[in-house]
Amino acid sequence: MAVLRSGNSRVAAGGRGSVVGALVSIGVVVLVAGCSSAITPAPIVDRSTGGVAAPTSIPTTTPVAGAAVAPPAQPDAGPGFYRVKPGDTLYGIARAQKQKPADLIKWNNLPESKQVNIDQLLRVAPPGSTPAGTDDWSKSAAAANASKSGPPIIGGASTAAAPAASASSAATAKAEAADTSTPTVNAKGAWLAWPAEGSVITKFGESGSKGIDIGGKVGEPVKAAAAGRVVYAGNGLRAYGNMIIVKHSSDYLTAYAHNSKLLVKEGDTVRQGTPIAEMGTGPTNKPLLHFELRKSGQAVDPVPSLKKAG
Repeated sequence: MAVLRSGNSRVAAGGRGSVVGALVSIGVVVLVAGCSSAITPAPIVDRSTGGVAAPTSIPTTTPVAGAAVAPPAQPDAGPGFYRVKPGDTLYGIARAQKQKPADLIKWNNLPESKQVNIDQLLRVAPPGSTPAGTDDWSKSAAAANASKSGPPIIGGASTAAAPAASASSAATAKAEAADTSTPTVNAKGAWLAWPAEGSVITKFGESGSKGIDIGGKVGEPVKAAAAGRVVYAGNGLRAYGNMIIVKHSSDYLTAYAHNSKLLVKEGDTVRQGTPIAEMGTGPTNKPLLHFELRKSGQAVDPVPSLKKAG
């Protein structure tokens, strides 16, 4: 019987050992799991009110975003052009500008998808035309440099020697008057020389054009169609690019637009055939010269006044 009790004691002791071992194992597992999980701060108990405060949050550093950089301001579109705004469509722009969508596609060389992009600059007036509501360049050019004295003629013979000391003051004054006046032209028949070598790719009046477009290559010389004085040389008229205006008489002016380089300045006097610029590209990036002839401020077809080539 003593042996039985001893055996039972060993069994009971063994059972208690197993239970303790299991509890220890469970505790180890819980401890390991707790170490691998995020630590959540214990709630702070406000015993004065009996309430439980929210857990204290761990402060984090959030990078401060820099001040938003405003997009660069776009320049004004200018007469005859329109800058696309959000929500615009080709057909909506054409309707607002009273133009045909097909013309806008042609003038701006748009893709077949007819897609336009925000801030894209579109031509909304025919190339070479003067948009309504803008001043005609010929009106201001007609009176330009009226009070300025002109320099020696460009493209002419070498400058003559200074008059002798014995020359009369009247002769000197006459010579000076001849230098400062616009060269005389005979505006009858075919009195204009072709300003560039090439064929006419846009006729007068086509798509509202107030001149003709002469095709060629970038950099080819652009020559004065007749003798005259340069009354404008610059790019202040966006629709014309780099342009030169030559005054031939009180009635006639010629204009040379879309040049890549200007070779003369305002006030210069040129002879017929004098190189005054180099050909550039037009609105559709095609090499060309846009040439206009104005009589008393009105655009006229220059072709009948141009001499036969060759």
